[in-house]
Parts: sequence; structure tokens; C-alpha cells
Amino acid sequence: MGHLDHAAYGWLTPVLSYVMASIGAALGLRCTVRALAATGAVRRNWLLTAASAIGTGIWTMHFVAMLGFEVTGTEIRYNVPLTILSLLVAVLVVGAGVFAVGYGSARGRSLVLGGLTTGLGVASMHYLGMAALRLHGEVSYDPLVVGLSVAIAVVAATAALWAALNIKSPVAVAAASLVMGAAVSSMHYTGMMAVAVSVSPSDAALSGATAMQFIFPLAVGLGSYLFITAAFVALSPTADERAASASARHLGERTAAAR
Repeated sequence: MGHLDHAAYGWLTPVLSYVMASIGAALGLRCTVRALAATGAVRRNWLLTAASAIGTGIWTMHFVAMLGFEVTGTEIRYNVPLTILSLLVAVLVVGAGVFAVGYGSARGRSLVLGGLTTGLGVASMHYLGMAALRLHGEVSYDPLVVGLSVAIAVVAATAALWAALNIKSPVAVAAASLVMGAAVSSMHYTGMMAVAVSVSPSDAALSGATAMQFIFPLAVGLGSYLFITAAFVALSPTADERAASASARHLGERTAAAR
């Protein structure tokens, strides 16, 4: 049985992965809040941005954390197509949950459906990403711990969508994002606690790419996308800010006309 190290670089990867999860959650919540205040194509576009932000943040969190994952006695490689598929799954399934909330007529039912869909999407992304692992040995899972990790994902996703529906203050959204980041990180490391590896030493070359060859550059690129999106959201006025600006402009025009 190989010894598993989940933090080969100390606190660097757990902390950085938590930050990425929190940023993705914050962007997703802010975009969802703005979507619920909009209609038509504007609502759709905000929901698409929310799905990409949350899905990207969760995927980046997972694979930044995986940069610190090592198994004694074997190298680790990643299957590139499966890794990319895990990213697409994260974005698409999170998108399904976000749209269920954004367009659902019955808020309670939409929240349950959206939370379940998004949570299962997060769990699917995690275990699909784990299926991309290539090493000398066999990977097995404790089914009870796997079930616990899936339950954490569903609860975390439902709580995040509830926050998007009920929390409007930027400060409250920031606090909810930190909680969501912690929940997503907890789901990841709970899932990793379910992993056991039976190492079969071999000199044969492993297929796939190393974390530094593929995962690290992609994570940096997606992290940059999150920061750029954060700047876009921060500079985009909310519906209330636009209304206040329009009101102030009309007041100025009436004042000028009265002189």
C-alpha cells in the first residue's frame, strides 16, 4: 500500500486551492444575484458567466490541490482528455443547476433541484478528475467516505444557491463565498480521504502528462480568467446602481431646466 501525501508542498496548495474556490464562488454568486435582477438575454448572459466562474473555480481548486498529491513508490501522470472532460462537466452541470434557479418558477423546488444537480456535478468532476490519474498501481475507494463527500458537495451547492437567491449585500456575498470555498475544499479532501493506492513498482513509462506539464499551466490560465472576470464584474454597475445613476441624471436635468 503506497503512502499518500495530500500536501507535499505544505500549506501552499491547500490554501491556494481554497482561495481559488472562494473566488469562483464569489463571482458565481455575484453574477447570479445580477441575473435574478435582469431579464431576457441579459439574465442568460449573467447565468452563463456564473456557471463558468463557479465551474472553473471548483475545477481549479481540485487540480491546484492535486499538485500537492504524491504517492510513495510511483510517479503520477494525468490523462489529458479525461482531465479536460472533467472541466467541461464542472461547467456544464453547474450551469444546469444555476439555470434551474435562475429560471425556476417555484423557488423552493428550483433550489432543491439546482443544489442536487450542481452538487452531483461537483462530485462528478472530482471523481472524473481522479479517474484521469495514471500511476503504477491500483486506486480504490472507501464507499462510505465517497458517499460523505457527495453529500457535502450537494449541501454546499444548495447553500451557495440559497445564498444567491437570498443574499444581496456584497459583504454578505463575500462571507457566503468564504463558506462555500471551505465547503468545496472540505468535499475535495474528504473525497481524497477515501482513496487508497496499492502500488506495483515498475520501470515502464506512464502515459499522460505530469501535473507541471499540463495541470499547472491550465490552472494558471483558468485562474487568470477568474481574476479578469472579477474585474469585469466589479466594474459592471448593478441594477440598483444604474437606477440610482439614472435618477441622479434626471434630477440634474430637471434642476438645469428650472433655472
